[in-house]
Amino acid sequence: MAEKTYDDTNRGALFPADKKSEKHPDLKGKLNVEGKDYYLSAWSQVSKAGKKYLSISLDKPREAEETPEVATADEALPF
Repeated sequence: MAEKTYDDTNRGALFPADKKSEKHPDLKGKLNVEGKDYYLSAWSQVSKAGKKYLSISLDKPREAEETPEVATADEALPF
């Protein structure tokens, strides 16, 4: 039986987060927008009128940082 492939374009999910302070989000996850992945965070809030809602934040994933090149023994410094 062939495996089904799942297209997650324009979809996402939030999961409960380990909250270490009030500033940390209550929920965290990823969201795919037109083929690009983003980090999604949400905080449970209560409006002045007493209605519950989620405040959300969307961030681009951090690009993998390039590791600096290390000089080899053949490229020794001149001193």
